[in-house]
Amino acid sequence: MPTGANAQPLATGARRAPALEVRGLSVAYGARLALEDVSFELPAGALVGVIGPNGAGKSTLLKAILGLVPRAAGSVRIGGVGQARRGHQVAYVPQRDAINWRFPASVADVALMGRYGRLGWLRRPGARDRAIARACLAEVGMEHYADQPIARLSGGQQQRVFLARALAQEPEVLLLDEPISGVDAPTQEAILRILAGLAARGKTLLLTTHDLRCTMEHFGSLMALNRRLVALGPAPDVLTPATLASTYGTQVVLANGTSVALV
Repeated sequence: MPTGANAQPLATGARRAPALEVRGLSVAYGARLALEDVSFELPAGALVGVIGPNGAGKSTLLKAILGLVPRAAGSVRIGGVGQARRGHQVAYVPQRDAINWRFPASVADVALMGRYGRLGWLRRPGARDRAIARACLAEVGMEHYADQPIARLSGGQQQRVFLARALAQEPEVLLLDEPISGVDAPTQEAILRILAGLAARGKTLLLTTHDLRCTMEHFGSLMALNRRLVALGPAPDVLTPATLASTYGTQVVLANGTSVALV
């Protein structure tokens, strides 16, 4: 079983820097450590689900990688380069409940926002930027809603638009916080197909999820997190009673010999 202390990095290929490298990452909120000494590497093309209980630091991990919360210790490198120099290579899709959906913007406007990180504050988006934003909306199946106010869309449609905004940034690494929570099953499947396609094209994706059944079906690799890295590796090696008990600190219920639920 891979564990936080001796987990092997996912294969990165000969002499190629990891797409995402985290070393000794710790984050504190006041006197409470939200993350403690987390280290891992992900190669290009990895699609990794992050599992763990509420309060385990899953969202904090994504925000710390992005630099949205201060790090008490540790470093982040993107493609072998410090995150501060490659920040535009990392895109973020936040949880839906963290967004004020009443702000007055169209679907096309939201997708175009993904270009500003590339342009900088003093440049305005041009024809190429608008074309990229439209192409990203098409990739997530939302091009026909371009003129609609974002507030009028369903939860699943809004999630797709924010994924398009992230793709418009042209990142190499995507961080997604609960991208399939609160949407219906067909929308979940559609989003996961999009993410799998991105990984097949060499993008590296790290996303948090509470759905263990979904992780078994859609993720080749999983990260179990509870303030510390409990395990990182192939899904069958992580979804074991011992690892899940270490992660969630509770009884594991087995179905058909596989760990799928906790009580």
